[in-house]
Amino acid sequence: MTVLANVVLSTLEVNALESLLERLSNPWLVGSAVFLGWIIVLTVIVRISYWRLRKFAQSTRTDIDDVLIGALRVPVLIVVLVTGVVIVARILPLSVEWEGVLDLGVKIAVILAGVLFVDAIVKAFLWRYSRKADYLKSSSGIVQTAVRALIIMIALLIVLDTAGVSITPLLASLGLGSLAVALALQSPLANFFAGIQILADKPIELGQYIQLDSGAEGYVTRIGWRSTTIRALRNNLIVIPNSKIMDAIITNYYLPERELSIVIQLGVHYDSDLEQVERVTCEVAREVLEAVEGGKKGFEPFIRYHTFDDSSINFSVILRAEEFINGYVVKHEFVKRLHRRYKQEGIVIPFPIRTLDINREDLLLLKRDASSQER
Repeated sequence: MTVLANVVLSTLEVNALESLLERLSNPWLVGSAVFLGWIIVLTVIVRISYWRLRKFAQSTRTDIDDVLIGALRVPVLIVVLVTGVVIVARILPLSVEWEGVLDLGVKIAVILAGVLFVDAIVKAFLWRYSRKADYLKSSSGIVQTAVRALIIMIALLIVLDTAGVSITPLLASLGLGSLAVALALQSPLANFFAGIQILADKPIELGQYIQLDSGAEGYVTRIGWRSTTIRALRNNLIVIPNSKIMDAIITNYYLPERELSIVIQLGVHYDSDLEQVERVTCEVAREVLEAVEGGKKGFEPFIRYHTFDDSSINFSVILRAEEFINGYVVKHEFVKRLHRRYKQEGIVIPFPIRTLDINREDLLLLKRDASSQER
């Protein structure tokens, strides 16, 4: 009886073990366990690798590696999930239809990871560059939205092509639609791309004093996606479309440097001692540059005679100021001091004079006519 009981118990234990093994060998249970283990292991590996890469990137001088590592975080997690799903799919007994759906889903997930990676890179670079580029400070949101829309459109076309949908008619429709939009928004688009040219070529930047061939001049206060704003010396604002800026002849008084020469035109009487004029003028100019705020201290002013004019010998006085706006004060003080010094030295700045050259016979005739009229 005891032997029979032992046999029965052994049989029950074997059946229970076989039942347990049969349950454990269930593909769905095995797949779930493999998927969970795969996710846990790869997540730990990714976190450790990501931490090491971040630490390495912080030790380098360039910011490019920081941007790339930051952009990889979400796409890598998506790839980890996708690889786990692929492994589970090899374990589970899926039908052909479901395998096709799964394959399409994996491709879409990979495309999504790539889109998120590119979008994160573009966003990071725009944010970093906008701190240095004045143009992007006011239009980074618009530029980022436009770039993101372009990335999403390209990704959508790739997904449709991957799903077997013909994108040729869609591309043709997009081409016609883009042409219509471009024609309707011709002026705004011209200004937008002109703004990009200003950003790339940098003929002007914020804070610089410029003058256009149209006569508009002032300090650049804003470079937007549609227009550029200039603050004139009268403290009013001049708003100019970017396309006009790119087509204009620009004089930038801050390039290649802020310092600039100040040229003042003068003239003295023909009886003047030109050596004395040169000495006195340079002395006054030197005093002004040293005394007036904004004058270039240490610069040696000089003059150049250039014209025998109708009533004077003309020359140019060359001084130097630290920037354009200081030139007004330097000129103002120089004219005052030079006028006072010329009076002290007896140097004459003549009024315009016209000399009539009449021969003796004509003078006698004029005298006779005047005498006859008096009688």
